[in-house]
Amino acid sequence: MPALTTTSDGFLLHGEPFRIISGALHYFRVHPDLWSDRLRKARLMGLNTVETYIPWNHHQPDPDGPLVLDGLLDLPRFLGLARDEGLHMLLRPGPFICAEWDGGGLPDWLTGDPDIRLRSSDPRFTGAVDRYFDLLLPALRPHLAAAGGPVIAVQVENEYGAYGDDSAYLKHLADAFRSRGVEELLFTCDQADPEHLASGTLPGVLAASTFGSRVEQSLARLREHRREGPLFCAEFWIGWFDHWGGPHHVRDAADAAADLDRLLSAGASVNLYMFHGGTNFGFTNGANHKHAYTPTITSYDYDAALTECGDPGPKYHAFREVIARHASVPDEPVPAPGPKLPPTEVELSGRAALMPLAGAPVRADVPLTMDALGQRTGYALYRTTLPAGGDGLLHFAGGVGDRALVFVDGAPAGVLERERHDETLPVRVPRPGATLEVLVENMGGVNYGPRIGAPKGLLGPVSFDGTALRDWDCHPLPLDDLDAVPFAPAGETAVTVPAFHRGTFEVDAPADAFLALPGWTKGQAWVNGFHLGRYWNRGPQRTLYVPGPVLRPGSNELVLLELHGTTAARAQLTDTPDLGPENTW
Repeated sequence: MPALTTTSDGFLLHGEPFRIISGALHYFRVHPDLWSDRLRKARLMGLNTVETYIPWNHHQPDPDGPLVLDGLLDLPRFLGLARDEGLHMLLRPGPFICAEWDGGGLPDWLTGDPDIRLRSSDPRFTGAVDRYFDLLLPALRPHLAAAGGPVIAVQVENEYGAYGDDSAYLKHLADAFRSRGVEELLFTCDQADPEHLASGTLPGVLAASTFGSRVEQSLARLREHRREGPLFCAEFWIGWFDHWGGPHHVRDAADAAADLDRLLSAGASVNLYMFHGGTNFGFTNGANHKHAYTPTITSYDYDAALTECGDPGPKYHAFREVIARHASVPDEPVPAPGPKLPPTEVELSGRAALMPLAGAPVRADVPLTMDALGQRTGYALYRTTLPAGGDGLLHFAGGVGDRALVFVDGAPAGVLERERHDETLPVRVPRPGATLEVLVENMGGVNYGPRIGAPKGLLGPVSFDGTALRDWDCHPLPLDDLDAVPFAPAGETAVTVPAFHRGTFEVDAPADAFLALPGWTKGQAWVNGFHLGRYWNRGPQRTLYVPGPVLRPGSNELVLLELHGTTAARAQLTDTPDLGPENTW
């Protein structure tokens, strides 16, 4: 029997009345050394439960390899820490999670097969899910409530009603959990829309909803769909995520708190999305693609109750006051903001050009996609020669995925972007036989809708003034190991080609910091080998979060991969984040 059961209008936990007051906290977006801090702050705000997605693509990057459960992905450790803090857990293993996460959590080795019908009862898809669950669920069973662990409920799929209506697929997932020993309560989660609820729910499984406003109307729609059972908002949107080139979205704390009060006053259970957003470290951010491709920024601050660096924000205090009207809140002080590193300037005196570091190429008559090169994150470099000199038009049939820098004989010739639907570029070719190089950046896999799995790299043949270009050298550039980069002292001349830049700085006592890059254009940043993520002067984000645990007393290393150029070979570590101009919704 599950620990969490339902009545006609609420929950029982171990037979006693219980209301879920939860907040989303994704372990894979927070440095593991900070998990305990974030969980303690969840409890102190008055939460009794924490929710997390589980990203399939990172836990099983190889279809034939073992399950990855270490570092940022040590889910069993995270669950143990939640139990030690006295918190219950809601798990959302998908298999699709959305979450503004690369590919919506679906692995590229699966989404790269165009013949597989994703998120359906296609046996090729469900077979892959079953093999994943065969690895994942044994690792999680000791943490289920039935075994004395914190997990009291597990979600089936994620907002499926917005995608499809394959009830056989949803039943397969529910049966897959049960047959692998998951006794706990199962629930679905869909937007508060009658059609979505009709398509995304399953008989015998609790139906929950997602919304951020219109509380009374949204709860009424959920009640119309299910006449009995708990009212549960599985995602109460208290903020929003940001795209490159857009504003930083914020929501007024008093407005969000008033809606939370309406939810709790109606007797509903709630999961705040997000309690703590964290960061899309490395190449993990996703993207949306409706009318145009729009990649998500590195920060996942989400204007949440806890800021990206884990400090209580205005919503933390406002929500704690609301929760105290409806449930007990620990009689302990509200946590103070954490220490920050004093402002520090970093001189980047080492340099190494990127493209000469490309490894052995894959030869092809036409450019190969990154998928065909066995790579779904990072960059790919394409080289060929141009048959004639003079002014002409490069045509990239099918466009690029997602952003391409074009060079002719080493000189920058222009940029193509998927989000602008670019396919052509006028260039001047200095001589017949000139070298054409195209460096393509994967800006993040689409995480929502029918375009999940859209290919990356060069997406079709390339021609110059109508003449097809052939005999391509295709180089994958995953950038997962920087130890071999041959840094040399920087010269006096400006660098206008993609290059690594390296500098060192001293730290007395490690603490959180924010990397500011005035004068830099676009690229990636690493501190002591930890991949902070992507920066871009397009904004809105102007600083990258540097978790204190990645720093060490004494000498530290900063490495930047700058794709365009910089006006000053220095960077700054500051004590204040800057996520850009705000847009209140």
